[in-house]
Amino acid sequence: MKPNESKFELNGDYYSTRFEPSGSETGDTLILNMGPQHPSTHGVLRIIVELDGEYIKKAEPVLGYIHRMHEKMGEVKTYMQYLPNMGRVDYLHALAWNWAYVGAVEKLTGIEVPQRAEYIRVITCELNRICSHLLWWGAYLLDLGAFTPILYAFVDREKIMDILQIVTGSRLTYCYYRFGGVSADITDEFINQTKEFLTYFKTRIPMYHDLVTGNMILRGRCEDIGVLSVETAKQYGATGPVLRGSGIAYDVRKVEPYSVYDKFDFKIPVGQNGDAMDRYDVRVAEMTESLKIIEQALESLPDGHYINPNLPDRIMPPKGEVYYAVEGARGKIGIYIISDGTAKPYRLKLRAPGFSNLHLFAELSQGTLLSDAVSILGSLDLVIPEIDR
Repeated sequence: MKPNESKFELNGDYYSTRFEPSGSETGDTLILNMGPQHPSTHGVLRIIVELDGEYIKKAEPVLGYIHRMHEKMGEVKTYMQYLPNMGRVDYLHALAWNWAYVGAVEKLTGIEVPQRAEYIRVITCELNRICSHLLWWGAYLLDLGAFTPILYAFVDREKIMDILQIVTGSRLTYCYYRFGGVSADITDEFINQTKEFLTYFKTRIPMYHDLVTGNMILRGRCEDIGVLSVETAKQYGATGPVLRGSGIAYDVRKVEPYSVYDKFDFKIPVGQNGDAMDRYDVRVAEMTESLKIIEQALESLPDGHYINPNLPDRIMPPKGEVYYAVEGARGKIGIYIISDGTAKPYRLKLRAPGFSNLHLFAELSQGTLLSDAVSILGSLDLVIPEIDR
């Protein structure tokens, strides 16, 4: 077997993959593996890098180390049985995936969601979004050599997880949403603790800026690093903070409003240069906007059912197809389902935003220093189980 070549077996046949170097005038390049256990990849992601000195000539992400066949499992489970899978696709913003899936089935089946349930979904999903951004914030700075911020991030993240545990019973891989609503109503304890957290966290974000954002070392590692043009972002199908960092105000909650998001007043933070610093600024600003949404949702929380009381005994959508999208912490989450009229989907396709965002790395890292590759990779906020689903 040749260098940089690997073999794998599929249905009794052997296949090989080979990384083709770009070539160098001197012929003196180095092939280096980042991962599949490199700490900056945040999961079992392998990136083959060709180096000319310390500069990257070519980078190629390699997936497949954590593939779990979520889409295939959707074809052999009933609609209800498949619900727990959603919390395992993107474990950092599991409720957004919960919402995308139940929203698709509700749209296909014609199930109505009570207004109270819609508000509960907004509150819990936005809390989960802040939770995701906090982990990214701490881990990104850890990648760049700063240890203290992740300790602050996890203190605040634990507070959110305590709140969500009250109604979901979980702390990470949530399975809280149901067809027609949510599995349990929010309690007074949940509401009071959420309001306390809103007051508390408003004082923490300025501290984050004082501690980190203005730090000259951070800015030196992020400014003008991994500059993403609007044209390139569109070509790769980038969404979420990665796209918004390049100045495009595309957010599914605003552009394609779902649920009751059109009732809330919030902004879409955008960057100007499209570099790693802009992507950092967008995510930190989004946490503030999520606080605004939660505050408004709590103030106008209606009474009523938390789940549709007239649900059918068995979920069996009519023949047809449906697509439903929501805004996750990493971008646009899409669920496409084809129904053949039985209790199981005929075909289920998951649109993971990280998959498109990851493939920007090969282009953004070309010609940069290897040390800058870590900054670029972290600025994309990748969750490998979502990409390699």
